Amino acid sequence: MRPIPQALALADALAMEFSDPHTAWDTAPPGGRAWPQSLAGGAAGIALLHIERAHCGRGDWDTVHTWLASAAAGDLTAAANASLFMGAPALAFAMNAAAGDSSRYQRALKKLDDATITVTRQRLAQAHARIDRGEVPAMKEFDVIRGLAGLGAYHLKRHPDHPITADVLAYLVRLTEPRPQEHGLPAWWTGVAPNGEARPDYPGGHGNFGMAHGIGSVLALLSLTLLDGPSARGTRDAVERICAWTDWWRQHDATGPWWPGFITLDQARRYQVDPSLRPRPSWCYGIAGTARAQQLAGMALGDLARQQTAEHAMLTTLKDTNQLDMLTETGLCHGTAGLLQAAWRMATDATSPALTAELPRLTVRLTRQITYLKQRDPELLDGAAGTALALHTLGTNTAPKSGWDAFLLLA
Repeated sequence: MRPIPQALALADALAMEFSDPHTAWDTAPPGGRAWPQSLAGGAAGIALLHIERAHCGRGDWDTVHTWLASAAAGDLTAAANASLFMGAPALAFAMNAAAGDSSRYQRALKKLDDATITVTRQRLAQAHARIDRGEVPAMKEFDVIRGLAGLGAYHLKRHPDHPITADVLAYLVRLTEPRPQEHGLPAWWTGVAPNGEARPDYPGGHGNFGMAHGIGSVLALLSLTLLDGPSARGTRDAVERICAWTDWWRQHDATGPWWPGFITLDQARRYQVDPSLRPRPSWCYGIAGTARAQQLAGMALGDLARQQTAEHAMLTTLKDTNQLDMLTETGLCHGTAGLLQAAWRMATDATSPALTAELPRLTVRLTRQITYLKQRDPELLDGAAGTALALHTLGTNTAPKSGWDAFLLLA
């Protein structure tokens, strides 16, 4: 596929609109700016847009430094709630993306690494103790947003050969190991509702397939380690266990194959998922995340049929206007930008050129969506910074030089 100049021009315009941390939120919807150390909505996340542009020679490092300084302005947290998306690990991810192979930010990164490693070790100790007690996990134990899959994504990118990376990967393998349960529930079945809280309408908890809060993130991360290393002992078995569960619940309709966002205990007992529960094709719960995780697993296992099923799921979604119309937002998490970035990543690894042929049309859709927005939030996960990054990818048709989409576990 050729680069799309219009997409790159719009990405540049959005970056210029949000170049100054002091004015970036002036045109945002009411509600105020997020905590600076938030990768999702704060300065740490928005910095990634300017970092990618600087690596490509389309932005300047002074702007990057201004945004990183804004993110680090307050006291850094390495508390129990610190994660890839919040606190010291979030700033570490952004700063490592800025550093690349250079000597930039190394002193600050050393301090952030120490804090992130400490947080990770604490979280690992809690997770192993929970497994030893025979209790079910909370989503925030293992997911990418708040849990160890997210911390693992950082460590894998920052220092793949560090012992902490091996420890996280070993835990994720252990997370998947079978334990006695009724109805064939997997070991990662959680006892809470999808919002992470105990609710009476989810009496038996749920099983989560998504990339944001479910086993999709673990599948993607472990598959990436099989493809590029290093991988923990038992990783292939863990990937196969996750795939066996997702295969059991894979659905088919007139559009094509799809996976639920989650299933309840009642659905597990009945072995049935209502077709109306097909999620929108977003990164967080839908095809954008689940199909990419399946494609990575297929590649990692040498399972061509799995890879092609994943690519077919994405292709049929991109061709279905009704599915695309479900994405009313532009962002990476819930919107068209996440689908576009995932589709581009899948197209670069695909077994046929069919996915690539659909990307220009999806790019036009995203361009129209962001152009017609009257108020644009600058944030990374659901706002303009993430949209601009996806447009930048299509505008250059090259893999992100900063590796920014590793925080989505797309690569």
